[in-house]
Amino acid sequence: MVAMHGSAETGTAETQDGIVSHLQDLVLETSDAEEFFRELAVFSAALLAPPGEELWCNVLVVQRKRPVIIASSTACARVMDQLQVAFGDGPCLTAMRSGTIIHVQDVFSDQRWPEYMSAVASHGIGSILGIPLPLEGDSSAALNIYSSRSHGFSSDDIARAELFAEQSAKTLRLELRLVRLQHAKDDLESAMKSRTVIDMAVGIIMAQNRCSQETAMSVLLRASSSRNKKLRDVAMAVVESISTREVVTYFDE
Repeated sequence: MVAMHGSAETGTAETQDGIVSHLQDLVLETSDAEEFFRELAVFSAALLAPPGEELWCNVLVVQRKRPVIIASSTACARVMDQLQVAFGDGPCLTAMRSGTIIHVQDVFSDQRWPEYMSAVASHGIGSILGIPLPLEGDSSAALNIYSSRSHGFSSDDIARAELFAEQSAKTLRLELRLVRLQHAKDDLESAMKSRTVIDMAVGIIMAQNRCSQETAMSVLLRASSSRNKKLRDVAMAVVESISTREVVTYFDE
C-alpha cells in the first residue's frame, strides 16, 4: 500500500508516482468494473486515513441509462450512500452536481439534508467529505469519505483528498471508457444474435408459405405487434417450432 500521510503536497514525487502506478494497476488487474470500483473505494479509505484512524469511502458513479454504481470500502459505507440515493440528496450527490467539495464538519449540527444527517448519525458517522470526480460527457462521480469523529477532516486532509480525487478521476475515466466499449460490444453481439434468429425465422416462413422475404417479414412484424412481444421472441418461437434442439447463435471473438 502506498503511504500518503503528511503535508498537503502529499510528499515526494516518488510517492505520487507510486499512487498513480497503483491506480493504473487497478485498471489492469481487476476482472471487471464492479471489482475495480470496489478496490478503488478500499484503496481510497486506506490511503486517506490519518495515522491511527479509520475512514470509510464510497465511489458513486452516475451514467445515463445505466444503473447507479455504489462501490464501498465497507458494508457500513455502502449503507451511507444507499441512504443518500434513497433520500435523493446529500453531500456526495451535491458535490457531484455542483462540482465543488462539500464538507460536513459535524453531522449533529449541520442543517443541510436533515433527514439524511439524522440517518447517518445513527450509524456512528461524525463528519463527511464529498469530493467530485471530474468525468466526461454525461457521466458524473464523487468520492464520499466518512469519519466517526466530528470535525474529522483538517484542511490538510481535505487538500490531500482533493489531490487524490484528481489523480483517481483520470483512472476512473479510463475504466469507464473500457466499460462503454464492453457495453457497445455486448449490444452489438446481442443485435447480431437477434438479427440471425429473425433471418432464420424469415427463411422458415418463406419456405413454408412459398412467399417473398418482404412478405415473411411482414408476417413476423404483425405477429409481434398483435401479441405485444419483441420481434426476436416471435422469431425464436418460429425457429423453435421446427427444431428439436435449443437454437444457439455463434460469434467468434
